[in-house]
Amino acid sequence: MKIILKENVAGLGYKDDVVEVKDGYGRNYLIPQGKGIIASQAALKQLAEDLRQRAHKIEKIKADAEEAAKAIEGLRLTISAKTSAAGTVFGSVNAIQISEALKALGHEVDRKLIEVSQPVKEVGEYTAVVRFHKEVSVELPFEVIAEE
Repeated sequence: MKIILKENVAGLGYKDDVVEVKDGYGRNYLIPQGKGIIASQAALKQLAEDLRQRAHKIEKIKADAEEAAKAIEGLRLTISAKTSAAGTVFGSVNAIQISEALKALGHEVDRKLIEVSQPVKEVGEYTAVVRFHKEVSVELPFEVIAEE
């Protein structure tokens, strides 16, 4: 079944993408949650017209995303966390802590844009990906240290 996404869905696509999904996923999750609509001929024509009218806005959004990406590119974060004597973090370090560390440096980044590929449960160096736009992303290295 073809679905037009109404918002970004992690692992599936971005807003206004036309994606192929299994019938159950589309009918039982995406459509009832308001995350997508069935890609009928009328809906596809409406989407094409909307994209044509919003083309200049989309370019501005992409330019803003590139500007935000340049601002945090090259940053290296240090995040302190409560740890055991062996260096294991109590809980884990996730996108919320990374977002707060960026905010402390003066960069407002929504935690939903930050993707940490593996669970961070030990002291060490890791990399997160910040996806500002479907075509603009930045790798952000960070180090987890023991809290004093």
